[in-house]
Amino acid sequence: MKRFYMLLPLLSVLMMCAESAEAQSRFKQFFQRKNKVRKERVLKVAPPDSLLTIDSTKIVTTLPAVATDSIATAEQSAVEVKAEDVVEEKPYNPYLNITLTPAQMDSLVARWDESQNALAFENFFADYIAIDSLPSNTASLPDSVYESRLRALASPIQLPYNPIVKNYISRYTDTRYGTINRIMSLSHYYFPIIEEELLRAGLPVELRAMPIIESALAATAVSPRGAAGLWQFMPYTGKSYGLEVNSLVDERRDAVLSTRAACKYLRDLYAIYNDWTLTIAAYNCGPGNVNKALARAGAECKTFWDIYYYLPPETRGYVPAFIGASYAFAYHKKHNIEYEPSPLPIATDTITVRRIMHLGQVASTLDVPIEVLRRLNPQYKLDIIPATNKSYVLTLPTQYVSAYIEREEEIFRKDSAYLKEYINPANIDKKRLERPGFTYTVKSGDTLSGIANRYRVSVKNLMRWNGLRSANRLRVGQKLRIERGL
Repeated sequence: MKRFYMLLPLLSVLMMCAESAEAQSRFKQFFQRKNKVRKERVLKVAPPDSLLTIDSTKIVTTLPAVATDSIATAEQSAVEVKAEDVVEEKPYNPYLNITLTPAQMDSLVARWDESQNALAFENFFADYIAIDSLPSNTASLPDSVYESRLRALASPIQLPYNPIVKNYISRYTDTRYGTINRIMSLSHYYFPIIEEELLRAGLPVELRAMPIIESALAATAVSPRGAAGLWQFMPYTGKSYGLEVNSLVDERRDAVLSTRAACKYLRDLYAIYNDWTLTIAAYNCGPGNVNKALARAGAECKTFWDIYYYLPPETRGYVPAFIGASYAFAYHKKHNIEYEPSPLPIATDTITVRRIMHLGQVASTLDVPIEVLRRLNPQYKLDIIPATNKSYVLTLPTQYVSAYIEREEEIFRKDSAYLKEYINPANIDKKRLERPGFTYTVKSGDTLSGIANRYRVSVKNLMRWNGLRSANRLRVGQKLRIERGL
C-alpha cells in the first residue's frame, strides 16, 4: 500500500501526459479498481461483528451510567461509514474513526484488561506447567509423581519433596474448607501486582507464594502478634522499609507498597544468606533465630533442611508450606480445584489525591459501592484519605476513572458532609472500634482453632466476639462473628 502512494505523483503525471482518451480511460479504470480493493480490504479487516465495532449493550452493562444518545450516534456513524464508498486517498479503518466518550473508552479498556488477565493465566499454565496424564484422584499417587512435578517447576528456589512437604501439599490441595479456592480467585487480582514488583526487583517470581502462607491473600489479615497485610509485616519492620502505619493509614495493607517493601527485605536477607530457603525462613522468624540455628547446627550446615530441628517450631513448617503452596497453585487443575472469578475488579487504575477525602464522597458521587472502594484501598483504615501534607493514591475500577476526573470538584465539595464526624477525636476512636466483619456458619468437623487459623485470627478473639465460654462447644449451624481490619 505504501508503494502505491509513493507512485501516486508519477501516475498523475503520466495521466496528464496521456494524449489519447483511451489512455486516460485506462488510468481511470485503474484507480477505480484500487478504490474497490481498498474498500474490500477495510471491510475484511474490520467486519461489523469484530472487536472494533462498538457494542452498545456491552458498554451500557459495564458502565454505571452512559449517555445512550452518544452510543446511538456512534452506532449510526458506524452504519454510515460502512454504507458510503471509500473515496478518500488515505485508507483507514472506519471502525476506529468513531468518536467515543472517555467513559466508553474506559469501559472498553476495562474489558480488554480483564480478557488479557484471563489469557495470561491460561497461557502460564499451558506454557510453563507440565501437566501429566495421570488421573485427577491423587490419593493413590506415588511419591515419585509429586517429586517429578516439583522438579518440573524449575526454580532458583529449592523445591525438594519429602514427607513433611507432602503433608503441606495435602493441606493446600484440600478443598473441604474452600481456602485454596478463595486463594485461586484472589490470585487473579494480586499475583499480577506481586509478580511485577518481584520481577522489577530481580527476585524469583516464585516468591509470590509467600503471601499465600502469610495471609492467604487477605490484605486486611492481622496476626495475634500484630503483623498485618498480605506480607504480614510487623509495625516496626514495615516502618523501617518505608511503610506508613498510623491511626488512619496502614500501608502494610497496600498491595503495591507492601510488596515493594517485602522485595527490599527479601533482597537484604538474601544478601546475608545467599540461599533462598534460609532467606524465606528468616523472613518468618527473623535473621537472629536463623543465625542461632546455624551456629547450633555446625559450620557444615548451610541450608534450611540442615538446620531444620534447630529452628522455632512454626518456622520448621514455613518452607515446606511455601513448597506446598507453590505446588497447589501450579497443579490446582490436577486436584480438581475450582474457583469463582476474582471478587476484586481486575481492571483498575489509580488517581492521585491531594486533599483530605472520605471514600463515601467518591461512592455517593460515582455510584460505586463503597465496599468495592474499601477492598481496593484497604490501607485507609477509617475510609479517610488524609491528604493534608502529602498526596495519596486512590485505586478505582477502570470504568470509573474518567467519571472521577470529570466530577472531582463535586466529590470534594461533599467533604463537610462526610468528614464532620471525624473532626472530633472521640468520633475517630468510636469508628476505630467499629470493625468490619462477617458471619461464619459452623460446619461438621469444624473446631474453633481451625476456624481461627483459617481466617488469621486468635481463638481468644473468636471467643470474645461471640461470647463463648468454652472453645470446645461448637454445634453445626452455629453462627460465629469474625471481625476484620483490626
